[in-house]
Amino acid sequence: MPDEPRRDSPSPMAPPVLQVDALTLAFGGVKALTNVGFSVAPGSITAVIGPNGAGKTSLFNTISGFYKPSQGHVRFEGQDITRLPAPKRAALGLARSFQNIALFRGMTVLDNIKLGRHAHLKTNVFDALFYLGRARREEAELRRDVEERIIDFLEIDHIRHASVAALPYGLQKRVEMARALAMQPKVLMLDEPVAGMNREETEDMARFILDVRREWGITVLMVEHDMGMVMDLSDHVVVLNFGQVIAQGTPAHVQADPEVIRAYLGAGDVGELRRRLRGESVATATAGVA
Repeated sequence: MPDEPRRDSPSPMAPPVLQVDALTLAFGGVKALTNVGFSVAPGSITAVIGPNGAGKTSLFNTISGFYKPSQGHVRFEGQDITRLPAPKRAALGLARSFQNIALFRGMTVLDNIKLGRHAHLKTNVFDALFYLGRARREEAELRRDVEERIIDFLEIDHIRHASVAALPYGLQKRVEMARALAMQPKVLMLDEPVAGMNREETEDMARFILDVRREWGITVLMVEHDMGMVMDLSDHVVVLNFGQVIAQGTPAHVQADPEVIRAYLGAGDVGELRRRLRGESVATATAGVA
């Protein structure tokens, strides 16, 4: 029997917003990715999972433009962006967070978030220097969007003027997501958004991810180790192992795939993995499969 469609699932007939074709990445003689291919439907939540060292972050770095593949293509809304630098991909609508928080620790929360809009600003040096017409309008529009929409959405109004360095880890992750949202993304790439978080922080982040898709219509592509969260939130799951796609499909399909089970457990307790994948939820999961 086919899987029952998820309530918020995108139409399977819509063309992909992001397409990865036969992507290969090598460092010297070592291949980090080999012939990786998958597509991301608009309005979907797609998760990339796999054991440590499977190539997940290398894949993210290649899609976002920090690494250049030796073979293959990345297409965004039908446009080949394989050779575009990262800033131009960001301007097209591809925004990301990082596994290791990449905020400016000496700056405030508000200033960190506002930096996310840099790729879209059109003010020239003269306007900015003397704070003339266009510069004033862009600044006012940016403040409205950041302060009235993003900060309110992520429930961080109480820390807007705080230094990032003084914030606990969970709030720093939320600020990084806010900065990515300030980039006005069409696709939001989240690299381990709940890594290191406690149960309450994980629940909050899961809610924000669902809401950013439902309320703002933003497509989400995430790398995540928390299997309960992945299975609860995702429409489509891509599984990497040793730099190759070994399975992809709905959460129900992937969690029953023998190759996925072997990749995570080898000859371990298959029943235990299935219980974890099927029984954990965002409300109860405290740790994912390592």
